[in-house]
Amino acid sequence: MQHFTIKPGVPLAEQPELGHNRWHPDIPFLSRVKPGEEIIIESLDFLDGQIHDNDDVADVRDVDLTRAHPLTGPFYIEGAEPGDLLVVDLLDINPITPLGFSGVFAKSNGGGFLADYFPEPAKAIWDLKGLYATSRHIPGVRIAGLTHPGLMGCLPSMDLLNEWNRREAPLAKLGLAKPPDPKTAVLRGVTGSAFDRMAAEAARTVPPREHGGNTDIKDLSSGTRIFFPVYVKGAGFSMGDLHFSQGDGEIGFCGAIEMDGATHVAFDLIKGGMAKYGLTAPIFLPSVVKPHYSKYITFEGISVENGKNYYLDATVAYRQACLKAIDYLTRFGYTGPQAYMLLTAAPVEGRIG
Repeated sequence: MQHFTIKPGVPLAEQPELGHNRWHPDIPFLSRVKPGEEIIIESLDFLDGQIHDNDDVADVRDVDLTRAHPLTGPFYIEGAEPGDLLVVDLLDINPITPLGFSGVFAKSNGGGFLADYFPEPAKAIWDLKGLYATSRHIPGVRIAGLTHPGLMGCLPSMDLLNEWNRREAPLAKLGLAKPPDPKTAVLRGVTGSAFDRMAAEAARTVPPREHGGNTDIKDLSSGTRIFFPVYVKGAGFSMGDLHFSQGDGEIGFCGAIEMDGATHVAFDLIKGGMAKYGLTAPIFLPSVVKPHYSKYITFEGISVENGKNYYLDATVAYRQACLKAIDYLTRFGYTGPQAYMLLTAAPVEGRIG
C-alpha cells in the first residue's frame, strides 16, 4: 500500500513535493492510483505549522492566512476522465502527533462568525489521547473525537477555474473573497515562468466549490463515502485540513481541533456519472459513527439583532443562538472566548428550521 508521509511542523514550502495550497489544473500529480486501490495520505495541519504549543496568542493573531490549507496531492486516478464521478471512501482517520489546536482569529486578520463580538484572538492547545481531547486552556472539558477532513476535492478544469475567478472578482473587490495571490503559493514544486503563470491564476482554498474544497462537514468521519465530479483527466484528488473534532459551522474559522493526521482512503470510479446522476458538485454519504451524548441543551436564535428584526435571516438567527450558548457557559466560570472556542471545537449540532 502506498503511504505518503509528511514532516509534521515543517511548512509545505520546505517539503513542496508533497502537495499544494492553491487550485490549478496544471499542478503536477503526486502519484498514480488505480480504482479499487487503497492508500494512506498524511496531511499537515490547516495553518501549515504556524501555531505552537504555548500560552501566547501572538501566533494566532499574526498568522499568515495565505499559507492556509497545505494539501497532499494531487493523485492521478487511472481511467478517470471529465464527466466521471470519483468515489472516495474514508476508511480511517487518525492524528499523527499528540497535539492539536483551535482558536479565534483577530477581527483584523480573518476574524470569525462572531468577530464583531469577539474581535481579539484566542487559542487553545489540545492534548489528543486515544478517543479524547483535553485542553489546559479550557479546563474541565473532555471532547470525544470525531476525526474528519475539512478539505477534499479534485482539480478544476481551466474553464472552471476561470469561472471561479470571474464570479469571485466582484466579491474580492469588497473584501469578501480572496483573489489569486502568488505570495506563499506552493504548486507541488513548480518554479520559474510556469509558477508565475499558474500562481497568478490559481484559486485560493478557502471556500467550497463545485469540485469539493473546504466543506468543513464534521460528520465526514471514518466510514464516509463521497462522490466527486471529475473535471480533468486523472481527477487530481487532494486532501488536508484534518480535524479531531468540530462543531457545526466551525464558527471560529480556526475553530475545529486542527491536527496533523493520516487518512486511509480507497478510490473507485463511476464512468459518465456526472450526466447519469445529474451532478455538478459532490454528494456525501456521511459515516454512521458519532460520539454518543445522551443529553443536549438547545439554544434558539431568532432573526433579531441590535433591535432590528430581519426577515427569515438564518445567519442572524444562528449567530444569536451561538451568543445565547456562550452567555450560558459564562455562568459556569468560562470566559467568553473560552466558551466561543468550546462551541466551535466540540461536536455541537446546528439546525436551521
